[in-house]
Order: sequence, then C-alpha cells, then structure tokens
Amino acid sequence: MLVETVRPIILTGDRTTGPLHLGHYAGSLRNRVALQRTHRQFVLLADAQALTDNIDDPEKVRSNVLEVALDYLAVGIDPDETTICVQSALPALAELAQLYLNFVSVARLERNPTIKDEIQMRGFERDIPAGFLCYPVAQAADITAFKATVVPVGLDQAPMIEQTNEIVRRINRQVGRELLVVAKALIPSTGRLPGADGKTKMSKSQGNAISLSASPNEIRAFVNRMYTDPNHLRASDPGVVEGNVVFAYLDAFDTDHASVDELKARYRRGGLGDVTVKRRLEDVLQELLKPIRERRQAVSNDLGYVLDVLRSGTSRARAITQSTFDELRDGLGLFSLAGTR
Repeated sequence: MLVETVRPIILTGDRTTGPLHLGHYAGSLRNRVALQRTHRQFVLLADAQALTDNIDDPEKVRSNVLEVALDYLAVGIDPDETTICVQSALPALAELAQLYLNFVSVARLERNPTIKDEIQMRGFERDIPAGFLCYPVAQAADITAFKATVVPVGLDQAPMIEQTNEIVRRINRQVGRELLVVAKALIPSTGRLPGADGKTKMSKSQGNAISLSASPNEIRAFVNRMYTDPNHLRASDPGVVEGNVVFAYLDAFDTDHASVDELKARYRRGGLGDVTVKRRLEDVLQELLKPIRERRQAVSNDLGYVLDVLRSGTSRARAITQSTFDELRDGLGLFSLAGTR
C-alpha cells in the first residue's frame, strides 16, 4: 500500500504594481519553479496589498494582475503544480486580518524593521496610510490562511515572518490548541540583487531594473550602464570586484562558477577590461531571458487561458482560506448562525 507523502506548504506572491524584473527572478521566481515539485505551493497576486500605497491609481494595480500572472507562467510556474490566486478575491483573508488586529499593538507594528524602512523610503513620516502600517497583519492573514509552513522571503522581509509567528502563538494560546501553524522564512542564497547603478536593490520605482520580457537591445543597454569599479580606468589596472555590479550578476546567473572565479582573479590583478566582463554578462542574460520572453509572448496571445488559470486557482484558494477562517471563528467562540433556529 502506497502512503502519500504530505508536502510542506509554501505561500509566496508579489504586489501587482508592474511586470516582474530580474531581481524577482533571482530572489524568488526560480526558487518557486524548483520548489513546486516538492512542495504544495500557493502564489498570491497581492493586488489588495498593492493598494496600500497605490490607492490613488487603482487601475495600475488592476491592470498588472495579468502582467504578473504572465510573468509567472513565462518563467515556468506550472498551474498544475502551483495554485495561482488573486488576493482581493479571497474575502477570508480580510476577515482574518480584521481578527488579527486585535492581537497586535500599534507600537509593535511601528517597531517592525521592515515597515520602519519602508516608511522612511517612501517619506511617509507620520502621514502613514493605516493599511500600509497594518501590512504585517495582512501578511500574517495570507500566510496562516493557507497554513503555510515555509515562506520564501528576502532577508529584509524576515521580520514580517517573525511578527506572523508572534500572532500565531498568541492566538493558539487564546484558543488552547495549535490551530494556526508557525511558518519558517526561506531566505534565498543570492540575496538582494543590486540595481544597475549599484546604489540600491533592483526596483521598478528606482528605475534601475530590467524586466523579464526585456528585448535584446534593452538587455544590452542595461548591462552597458552597469556600475563597475570607477578607479578601473584601463584594462591593465587592478580592479575591485566587491561592489562591482557586473560581478554580482555573474555570481547570480552564470552557471560556470569556476570561469567566473578566474575572471575575478584576472580583474583583481589587472589585465581584464570592463567591456570584456560586460560582454560575458550580456551573453548570459540574453540566453536566460530569451526563452522567458518568448514564452511570455506566446501566453499573452491566449489571455483566455490565463484567466482560466486565475479563476481555477482562486476558487481552490477560496475554499482553503474560508476553511481556516471558519476554524478560527469556532476556536475563538464567535457567534455563528450555522445550526441556530
């Protein structure tokens, strides 16, 4: 008799504020493609969360639901293996978040390092949208609704998982049993991918990113403007690898690690020009992005299929998340009309 192995549950996703870029691929997308074979994976198109700082432009959020879904399918996320769902179409998530707000203080939300950094970056100061401040609670609702045990996040997002688990433990103590599941953060080995300017992480809002559907000319232009070593004026000069964006990308995407190590050694001792290294990186990125770009174009020609994927995935997710909410409502002893006369 065969015993079915219970696969760990993963919850991950992206804000629908624009097409995804190479930083998303390095930080999460390629891991999702690999993990969908060994885990039960749910990927959330986080349109409701995207509204917390884009409420003045809801059309931007709405239109990018399909754009992000296209990127998912283009990189190889398989809807037969991974449930792709739309956040705003899952009412149980908002209901859970409303309950969870009673288990966390405003002071604790303001101490969250991720939220503090984001508030400073956006210049909110005290004019913080309440939805944005409460994002860690909404994320806790997302994670726990699917009873996820693993959540792939960047290192800067790890405090969000810590706060989720604080809420989980407090609720479990309240109901007297392990109703909700503690999640583990899965930090990718690549870490943050810097933007072309080398100043910040790759970001659409910073204008230093390249989309997954970039054309060959766009890829070439992106690589050519990459920050290297400003003191490496001639090929014969010794150069610095650390902080050099071109080498950061080679580390992330070039599979011939021994060859990259040799390039680094040559660059450090002198005798290797920036043009040569950039040409190597361009070849790597052209090879990586060409099939993604072509698959995206093919899928975009059949938007009916994409919508069917979203409808089917969201329907499955709605049943799962509603079940979790019903369990919590019963566990907390809230009034229910079910069975009353």
